[in-house]
Amino acid sequence: MRGLWIIVVLVFIELYAFKGVRVMSAGMEPVWRRTITIVYWLTTIATYAGFMFILFRSRTEGVHGVKAYTWMNMAVGVALLFITVKLLFGSFHLINDIVNGIKFLWTKLSASPASGTHEGMTRVQFFNQLGLGVAAAWAGTMLYGMYKGKFNYRVMKETLAFDNLPKAFDGMRIVQVSDMHLGSFNGDFEDVQKGFDLINSLDADYVFFTGDLVNNFSDEAEPWIERLKGITARYGKYSILGNHDYGDYAMGNNPIAKAQSFNRLTQIHGEAGFRLLRNENVIIERDGEQIALLGCENWGVGFHQYGDLDKTLQGTKAEDFKILLSHDPTHWQEKVLNKQNIALTLSGHTHGAQMGLELPQFGIKFSPVSLRYKRWGGLYTEGKQHLYINRGFGYIGFPGRVGMAPEITLIELKRA
Repeated sequence: MRGLWIIVVLVFIELYAFKGVRVMSAGMEPVWRRTITIVYWLTTIATYAGFMFILFRSRTEGVHGVKAYTWMNMAVGVALLFITVKLLFGSFHLINDIVNGIKFLWTKLSASPASGTHEGMTRVQFFNQLGLGVAAAWAGTMLYGMYKGKFNYRVMKETLAFDNLPKAFDGMRIVQVSDMHLGSFNGDFEDVQKGFDLINSLDADYVFFTGDLVNNFSDEAEPWIERLKGITARYGKYSILGNHDYGDYAMGNNPIAKAQSFNRLTQIHGEAGFRLLRNENVIIERDGEQIALLGCENWGVGFHQYGDLDKTLQGTKAEDFKILLSHDPTHWQEKVLNKQNIALTLSGHTHGAQMGLELPQFGIKFSPVSLRYKRWGGLYTEGKQHLYINRGFGYIGFPGRVGMAPEITLIELKRA
Protein backbone atom coordinates (compact mmCIF):
# COMPACT_ATOMS: atom_id res chain seq x y z
CA MET A 1 0.00 0.00 0.00
CA ARG A 2 2.84 2.40 0.82
CA GLY A 3 4.39 1.67 -2.59
CA LEU A 4 1.11 2.55 -4.29
CA TRP A 5 0.98 5.90 -2.48
CA ILE A 6 4.54 6.66 -3.53
CA ILE A 7 3.61 6.01 -7.16
CA VAL A 8 0.52 8.23 -6.87
CA VAL A 9 2.56 11.07 -5.39
CA LEU A 10 5.26 10.77 -8.06
CA VAL A 11 2.67 10.78 -10.86
CA PHE A 12 1.06 13.86 -9.31
CA ILE A 13 4.44 15.63 -9.17
CA GLU A 14 5.24 14.73 -12.77
CA LEU A 15 1.88 15.93 -14.11
CA TYR A 16 2.13 19.30 -12.38
CA ALA A 17 5.74 19.75 -13.44
CA PHE A 18 4.75 18.93 -17.02
CA LYS A 19 1.92 21.45 -16.77
CA GLY A 20 4.54 24.05 -15.93
CA VAL A 21 6.64 23.02 -18.93
CA ARG A 22 3.60 23.40 -21.18
CA VAL A 23 2.91 26.89 -19.84
CA MET A 24 6.56 27.81 -20.28
CA SER A 25 6.51 26.71 -23.92
CA ALA A 26 3.07 28.15 -24.72
CA GLY A 27 4.34 30.79 -27.15
CA MET A 28 6.70 28.52 -29.06
CA GLU A 29 6.27 26.94 -32.45
CA PRO A 30 4.46 23.57 -32.40
CA VAL A 31 7.60 21.68 -33.44
CA TRP A 32 9.53 23.09 -30.48
CA ARG A 33 6.67 22.32 -28.08
CA ARG A 34 6.62 18.71 -29.28
CA THR A 35 10.41 18.48 -28.97
CA ILE A 36 10.30 19.80 -25.39
CA THR A 37 7.52 17.35 -24.52
CA ILE A 38 9.45 14.40 -25.93
CA VAL A 39 12.67 15.41 -24.16
CA TYR A 40 10.80 15.91 -20.86
CA TRP A 41 9.22 12.46 -20.87
CA LEU A 42 12.29 10.68 -22.21
CA THR A 43 14.49 12.10 -19.43
CA THR A 44 11.79 11.31 -16.88
CA ILE A 45 11.47 7.70 -18.01
CA ALA A 46 15.26 7.31 -18.21
CA THR A 47 15.69 8.67 -14.67
CA TYR A 48 13.15 6.33 -13.10
CA ALA A 49 14.23 3.35 -15.21
CA GLY A 50 17.89 3.88 -14.36
CA PHE A 51 17.16 4.22 -10.67
CA MET A 52 14.97 1.11 -10.61
CA PHE A 53 17.57 -0.89 -12.55
CA ILE A 54 20.39 0.00 -10.15
CA LEU A 55 18.13 -0.57 -7.13
CA PHE A 56 17.03 -3.98 -8.44
CA ARG A 57 20.60 -4.96 -9.25
CA SER A 58 21.81 -3.93 -5.81
CA ARG A 59 19.14 -6.03 -4.15
CA THR A 60 19.74 -9.12 -6.27
CA GLU A 61 23.52 -8.98 -6.67
CA GLY A 62 24.47 -6.79 -3.73
CA VAL A 63 26.49 -3.59 -3.66
CA HIS A 64 30.19 -4.27 -3.29
CA GLY A 65 33.10 -2.03 -4.10
CA VAL A 66 33.67 1.68 -4.42
CA LYS A 67 32.42 1.82 -8.01
CA ALA A 68 29.18 0.05 -7.11
CA TYR A 69 28.53 2.48 -4.28
CA THR A 70 29.36 5.39 -6.55
CA TRP A 71 26.76 4.27 -9.09
CA MET A 72 24.18 3.61 -6.40
CA ASN A 73 24.72 6.94 -4.68
CA MET A 74 24.69 8.77 -8.00
CA ALA A 75 21.41 7.12 -8.99
CA VAL A 76 19.87 8.24 -5.71
CA GLY A 77 21.30 11.73 -6.15
CA VAL A 78 19.99 12.17 -9.70
CA ALA A 79 16.56 10.82 -8.77
CA LEU A 80 16.30 13.15 -5.77
CA LEU A 81 17.50 16.08 -7.86
CA PHE A 82 14.88 15.52 -10.56
CA ILE A 83 12.02 14.77 -8.17
CA THR A 84 12.63 17.69 -5.80
CA VAL A 85 13.16 20.18 -8.63
CA LYS A 86 9.90 19.08 -10.24
CA LEU A 87 8.15 19.14 -6.88
CA LEU A 88 9.14 22.76 -6.32
CA PHE A 89 8.35 23.81 -9.88
CA GLY A 90 4.99 22.03 -9.94
CA SER A 91 4.01 23.33 -6.49
CA PHE A 92 3.64 26.85 -7.85
CA HIS A 93 1.15 25.60 -10.45
CA LEU A 94 -0.72 23.77 -7.73
CA ILE A 95 -0.91 27.05 -5.78
CA ASN A 96 -2.22 28.76 -8.90
CA ASP A 97 -4.92 26.10 -9.32
CA ILE A 98 -5.93 26.50 -5.69
CA VAL A 99 -6.20 30.26 -6.18
CA ASN A 100 -8.29 29.71 -9.30
CA GLY A 101 -10.52 27.28 -7.44
CA ILE A 102 -11.10 29.72 -4.60
CA LYS A 103 -11.81 32.49 -7.09
CA PHE A 104 -14.26 30.25 -8.97
CA LEU A 105 -16.13 29.32 -5.80
CA TRP A 106 -16.22 32.94 -4.67
CA THR A 107 -17.66 33.98 -8.01
CA LYS A 108 -20.33 31.30 -7.85
CA LEU A 109 -21.30 32.00 -4.27
CA SER A 110 -21.36 35.76 -4.65
CA ALA A 111 -23.03 35.65 -8.07
CA SER A 112 -20.42 38.14 -9.30
CA PRO A 113 -19.72 38.24 -13.03
CA ALA A 114 -16.45 36.66 -14.09
CA SER A 115 -13.73 39.05 -15.09
CA GLY A 116 -13.11 39.36 -18.81
CA THR A 117 -9.48 40.36 -18.39
CA HIS A 118 -6.44 38.16 -18.83
CA GLU A 119 -5.37 38.40 -15.19
CA GLY A 120 -5.58 34.61 -14.85
CA MET A 121 -3.02 34.11 -17.59
CA THR A 122 -0.81 36.78 -16.10
CA ARG A 123 -0.95 35.01 -12.76
CA VAL A 124 -0.12 31.67 -14.38
CA GLN A 125 2.91 33.21 -16.03
CA PHE A 126 3.97 34.78 -12.75
CA PHE A 127 3.74 31.51 -10.84
CA ASN A 128 5.53 29.71 -13.67
CA GLN A 129 8.46 32.16 -13.64
CA LEU A 130 8.64 32.15 -9.86
CA GLY A 131 8.54 28.36 -9.74
CA LEU A 132 11.20 28.13 -12.42
CA GLY A 133 13.50 30.45 -10.49
CA VAL A 134 13.05 28.62 -7.19
CA ALA A 135 13.54 25.24 -8.85
CA ALA A 136 16.70 26.43 -10.62
CA ALA A 137 18.12 27.79 -7.36
CA TRP A 138 17.38 24.50 -5.62
CA ALA A 139 18.99 22.51 -8.45
CA GLY A 140 22.13 24.61 -8.09
CA THR A 141 22.14 24.03 -4.34
CA MET A 142 21.76 20.28 -4.79
CA LEU A 143 24.55 20.11 -7.35
CA TYR A 144 26.86 22.12 -5.11
CA GLY A 145 26.04 19.81 -2.20
CA MET A 146 26.90 16.78 -4.33
CA TYR A 147 30.14 18.28 -5.62
CA LYS A 148 31.52 20.33 -2.72
CA GLY A 149 29.09 20.34 0.20
CA LYS A 150 29.93 16.81 1.29
CA PHE A 151 33.48 17.94 2.06
CA ASN A 152 32.66 21.24 3.84
CA TYR A 153 33.53 19.88 7.27
CA ARG A 154 32.40 21.98 10.21
CA VAL A 155 33.19 21.89 13.91
CA MET A 156 30.23 22.07 16.29
CA LYS A 157 31.27 23.09 19.81
CA GLU A 158 29.50 22.46 23.09
CA THR A 159 30.52 23.13 26.69
CA LEU A 160 28.67 21.00 29.23
CA ALA A 161 28.77 21.49 33.01
CA PHE A 162 28.18 18.69 35.52
CA ASP A 163 28.12 18.92 39.29
CA ASN A 164 29.35 15.31 39.60
CA LEU A 165 32.24 15.54 37.13
CA PRO A 166 35.45 14.54 38.94
CA LYS A 167 37.72 17.56 39.42
CA ALA A 168 40.59 15.89 37.55
CA PHE A 169 38.47 15.84 34.39
CA ASP A 170 37.45 19.49 34.50
CA GLY A 171 38.20 20.85 31.02
CA MET A 172 38.27 17.43 29.34
CA ARG A 173 38.12 17.86 25.54
CA ILE A 174 36.19 15.23 23.59
CA VAL A 175 36.13 15.11 19.81
CA GLN A 176 33.28 13.02 18.48
CA VAL A 177 33.13 11.71 14.92
CA SER A 178 30.42 9.47 13.53
CA ASP A 179 29.13 7.76 10.40
CA MET A 180 32.17 7.90 8.13
CA HIS A 181 30.71 5.44 5.58
CA LEU A 182 34.11 5.11 3.97
CA GLY A 183 32.80 2.99 1.09
CA SER A 184 30.96 6.01 -0.30
CA PHE A 185 34.14 7.99 -0.93
CA ASN A 186 35.31 7.35 -4.47
CA GLY A 187 39.04 7.70 -3.87
CA ASP A 188 38.53 11.16 -2.38
CA PHE A 189 41.51 10.74 -0.07
CA GLU A 190 42.76 14.32 -0.11
CA ASP A 191 39.30 15.86 0.38
CA VAL A 192 38.59 13.56 3.32
CA GLN A 193 42.05 14.13 4.75
CA LYS A 194 41.09 17.77 5.25
CA GLY A 195 38.45 16.52 7.66
CA PHE A 196 40.97 14.32 9.47
CA ASP A 197 43.36 17.26 9.72
CA LEU A 198 40.56 19.37 11.21
CA ILE A 199 40.02 16.68 13.85
CA ASN A 200 43.70 16.79 14.75
CA SER A 201 43.66 20.57 15.02
CA LEU A 202 41.21 20.43 17.94
CA ASP A 203 43.73 19.21 20.53
CA ALA A 204 41.52 16.37 21.75
CA ASP A 205 42.04 14.53 24.99
CA TYR A 206 39.93 11.73 23.57
CA VAL A 207 38.47 10.94 20.16
CA PHE A 208 35.24 8.95 20.22
CA PHE A 209 33.89 7.37 17.03
CA THR A 210 30.22 6.44 17.29
CA GLY A 211 29.70 3.88 14.53
CA ASP A 212 29.17 3.17 10.83
CA LEU A 213 32.76 3.09 9.68
CA VAL A 214 31.63 1.37 6.46
CA ASN A 215 28.48 0.88 4.42
CA ASN A 216 28.54 -2.92 4.50
CA PHE A 217 31.94 -4.52 3.91
CA SER A 218 35.18 -4.41 5.86
CA ASP A 219 37.29 -3.95 2.72
CA GLU A 220 35.79 -0.48 2.28
CA ALA A 221 37.97 0.59 5.19
CA GLU A 222 41.20 -1.11 4.10
CA PRO A 223 42.60 1.84 2.07
CA TRP A 224 41.91 4.19 4.97
CA ILE A 225 43.71 2.42 7.80
CA GLU A 226 46.86 4.56 7.79
CA ARG A 227 44.85 7.79 7.52
CA LEU A 228 42.58 6.73 10.38
CA LYS A 229 45.67 5.82 12.35
CA GLY A 230 46.87 9.39 11.83
CA ILE A 231 43.94 10.77 13.86
CA THR A 232 45.44 11.74 17.20
CA ALA A 233 44.22 12.22 20.77
CA ARG A 234 46.19 12.95 23.90
CA TYR A 235 44.86 10.04 25.97
CA GLY A 236 43.19 7.65 23.54
CA LYS A 237 40.75 6.84 20.76
CA TYR A 238 37.65 4.72 21.34
CA SER A 239 34.99 3.45 18.97
CA ILE A 240 31.75 1.49 18.71
CA LEU A 241 29.80 -0.19 15.90
CA GLY A 242 26.84 1.16 13.96
CA ASN A 243 24.02 -0.63 12.18
CA HIS A 244 25.90 -0.68 8.85
CA ASP A 245 29.04 -2.26 10.33
CA TYR A 246 27.51 -5.71 10.85
CA GLY A 247 26.97 -6.45 7.14
CA ASP A 248 23.29 -7.26 7.67
CA TYR A 249 22.12 -5.32 4.62
CA ALA A 250 24.48 -6.97 2.15
CA MET A 251 25.33 -10.37 3.66
CA GLY A 252 22.32 -11.27 5.73
CA ASN A 253 21.87 -14.46 3.69
CA ASN A 254 25.56 -15.38 3.72
CA PRO A 255 26.57 -15.89 7.36
CA ILE A 256 30.11 -17.07 6.55
CA ALA A 257 30.98 -14.02 4.45
CA LYS A 258 29.27 -11.79 6.99
CA ALA A 259 31.30 -13.23 9.87
CA GLN A 260 34.57 -12.91 7.95
CA SER A 261 33.86 -9.29 7.04
CA PHE A 262 32.76 -8.44 10.56
CA ASN A 263 35.80 -10.02 12.18
CA ARG A 264 38.10 -8.16 9.82
CA LEU A 265 36.34 -4.87 10.55
CA THR A 266 36.90 -5.30 14.29
CA GLN A 267 40.60 -5.82 13.54
CA ILE A 268 40.72 -2.67 11.42
CA HIS A 269 39.51 -0.58 14.36
CA GLY A 270 42.51 -1.78 16.33
CA GLU A 271 44.95 -1.31 13.46
CA ALA A 272 43.71 2.27 13.11
CA GLY A 273 44.47 2.91 16.79
CA PHE A 274 40.91 2.75 18.14
CA ARG A 275 39.87 0.67 21.13
CA LEU A 276 36.61 -0.90 19.95
CA LEU A 277 34.09 -1.24 22.77
CA ARG A 278 31.54 -4.02 22.36
CA ASN A 279 29.03 -3.99 25.20
CA GLU A 280 31.80 -3.15 27.63
CA ASN A 281 33.31 -0.29 29.54
CA VAL A 282 36.70 1.08 30.40
CA ILE A 283 37.57 3.06 33.50
CA ILE A 284 39.55 6.18 32.67
CA GLU A 285 41.69 7.38 35.58
CA ARG A 286 43.37 10.68 36.20
CA ASP A 287 44.96 11.96 39.42
CA GLY A 288 43.29 9.25 41.47
CA GLU A 289 39.82 10.00 40.08
CA GLN A 290 37.88 8.15 37.41
CA ILE A 291 35.06 8.18 34.91
CA ALA A 292 33.43 5.22 33.18
CA LEU A 293 33.36 5.15 29.39
CA LEU A 294 30.64 2.82 28.14
CA GLY A 295 30.59 1.42 24.62
CA CYS A 296 27.37 -0.30 23.58
CA GLU A 297 26.82 -2.20 20.36
CA ASN A 298 24.11 -1.00 18.03
CA TRP A 299 20.60 -0.83 19.47
CA GLY A 300 17.87 1.08 17.69
CA VAL A 301 14.12 1.10 17.27
CA GLY A 302 13.42 -0.65 13.97
CA PHE A 303 16.96 -2.03 13.63
CA HIS A 304 18.89 -5.08 14.77
CA GLN A 305 19.49 -4.75 18.48
CA TYR A 306 22.91 -6.10 19.31
CA GLY A 307 23.39 -3.74 22.21
CA ASP A 308 23.18 -4.92 25.80
CA LEU A 309 23.29 -1.97 28.17
CA ASP A 310 23.19 -4.10 31.32
CA LYS A 311 26.27 -5.99 30.14
CA THR A 312 27.92 -2.69 29.16
CA LEU A 313 27.43 -1.38 32.70
CA GLN A 314 28.85 -4.44 34.45
CA GLY A 315 31.65 -3.53 36.83
CA THR A 316 30.76 0.16 37.06
CA LYS A 317 29.60 1.80 40.27
CA ALA A 318 26.43 3.80 40.75
CA GLU A 319 28.38 6.92 41.67
CA ASP A 320 30.67 6.78 38.62
CA PHE A 321 30.43 9.64 36.15
CA LYS A 322 29.45 7.84 32.95
CA ILE A 323 29.74 8.63 29.26
CA LEU A 324 27.92 6.28 26.88
CA LEU A 325 28.78 5.75 23.23
CA SER A 326 25.69 4.38 21.46
CA HIS A 327 25.15 4.74 17.73
CA ASP A 328 21.37 5.10 17.51
CA PRO A 329 19.77 7.95 19.51
CA THR A 330 16.55 5.97 20.07
CA HIS A 331 18.60 3.85 22.48
CA TRP A 332 18.85 6.89 24.76
CA GLN A 333 15.11 7.52 24.84
CA GLU A 334 14.23 3.85 25.32
CA LYS A 335 16.93 2.56 27.67
CA VAL A 336 18.83 5.48 29.21
CA LEU A 337 16.63 8.51 29.85
CA ASN A 338 15.33 8.42 33.43
CA LYS A 339 16.41 4.76 33.67
CA GLN A 340 20.20 4.91 34.09
CA ASN A 341 22.45 7.47 35.79
CA ILE A 342 24.41 8.13 32.59
CA ALA A 343 25.36 11.78 32.37
CA LEU A 344 26.27 12.04 28.68
CA THR A 345 25.38 9.90 25.69
CA LEU A 346 27.02 10.40 22.29
CA SER A 347 25.20 9.11 19.21
CA GLY A 348 25.06 9.53 15.43
CA HIS A 349 23.09 7.50 12.89
CA THR A 350 20.64 10.11 11.53
CA HIS A 351 23.09 12.14 9.38
CA GLY A 352 20.57 14.96 9.77
CA ALA A 353 19.26 13.36 6.55
CA GLN A 354 22.29 15.13 4.93
CA MET A 355 19.77 17.83 4.14
CA GLY A 356 18.05 20.54 6.12
CA LEU A 357 18.04 24.09 7.37
CA GLU A 358 19.54 25.23 10.67
CA LEU A 359 19.48 28.89 11.67
CA PRO A 360 19.78 28.84 15.47
CA GLN A 361 19.77 32.64 15.67
CA PHE A 362 16.20 32.52 14.31
CA GLY A 363 15.17 29.37 16.15
CA ILE A 364 15.05 27.38 12.90
CA LYS A 365 16.12 23.73 12.99
CA PHE A 366 14.61 21.40 10.41
CA SER A 367 15.55 18.26 8.56
CA PRO A 368 13.34 15.70 6.82
CA VAL A 369 14.73 13.14 9.25
CA SER A 370 12.74 14.87 12.01
CA LEU A 371 9.70 13.07 10.58
CA ARG A 372 11.33 9.81 11.70
CA TYR A 373 13.36 10.84 14.75
CA LYS A 374 12.25 13.12 17.57
CA ARG A 375 15.91 13.80 18.36
CA TRP A 376 18.10 13.89 15.29
CA GLY A 377 20.97 16.40 15.58
CA GLY A 378 22.81 18.44 18.17
CA LEU A 379 22.35 18.64 21.93
CA TYR A 380 19.30 17.45 23.86
CA THR A 381 19.03 17.85 27.62
CA GLU A 382 16.41 16.45 29.96
CA GLY A 383 17.01 16.91 33.66
CA LYS A 384 20.67 16.17 34.28
CA GLN A 385 21.07 13.86 31.31
CA HIS A 386 22.51 14.97 27.99
CA LEU A 387 22.35 13.42 24.52
CA TYR A 388 24.48 14.71 21.69
CA ILE A 389 23.76 13.50 18.16
CA ASN A 390 26.54 14.02 15.63
CA ARG A 391 25.19 14.73 12.13
CA GLY A 392 27.77 12.49 10.49
CA PHE A 393 31.13 12.81 8.78
CA GLY A 394 30.36 10.87 5.59
CA TYR A 395 27.32 10.11 3.47
CA ILE A 396 25.31 7.25 2.03
CA GLY A 397 22.45 7.22 -0.46
CA PHE A 398 22.29 10.84 -1.50
CA PRO A 399 25.92 11.64 -2.46
CA GLY A 400 26.02 15.10 -0.95
CA ARG A 401 25.15 17.51 1.81
CA VAL A 402 22.63 20.35 1.50
CA GLY A 403 22.32 22.67 4.48
CA MET A 404 23.62 19.89 6.72
CA ALA A 405 27.40 20.00 6.56
CA PRO A 406 29.48 17.00 7.65
CA GLU A 407 30.22 17.39 11.33
CA ILE A 408 33.09 17.07 13.76
CA THR A 409 31.98 17.70 17.34
CA LEU A 410 34.10 19.24 20.09
CA ILE A 411 32.66 18.85 23.58
CA GLU A 412 34.38 20.34 26.60
CA LEU A 413 33.36 19.04 30.02
CA LYS A 414 33.30 21.44 32.96
CA ARG A 415 32.78 20.90 36.64
CA ALA A 416 29.80 22.95 37.79
